[in-house]
Amino acid sequence: MPWEKLLRKLPDSRREPPGLEWRIWKKLPVFLVAGTAIPLIAYGLAHLFPPADVQSVQKHLGLVGILVTATIITVWTAVFTVAIGCFVVRVMKGPAYVADAYPLIDSEKPREKHAASDETPGDRPS
Repeated sequence: MPWEKLLRKLPDSRREPPGLEWRIWKKLPVFLVAGTAIPLIAYGLAHLFPPADVQSVQKHLGLVGILVTATIITVWTAVFTVAIGCFVVRVMKGPAYVADAYPLIDSEKPREKHAASDETPGDRPS
């Protein structure tokens, strides 16, 4: 397959040891479950213990529902963002692949300037 040539490890590449990203990665499911369950429990408690004023019960439960939904969405977004960061760090600490290394044409010497780029607008022939 054509991409197998690109996914060969470079001979002198090395992996960095796992660090903080692995500890965070392993805790993300706990944060996701806790960040979802705690607001849902609070919503259940709001239904079990409504306010004493009967007229404000519907308004109170609606407000609690909105807050619970916003909290859950915020927690899921934060966990997803941190997971992306952990994944990027894990990939960057991994070994280098052939696709990562390519020779630069002008890496040893600066690129030669073109004559057209050195001219000022008044110097151009018409």
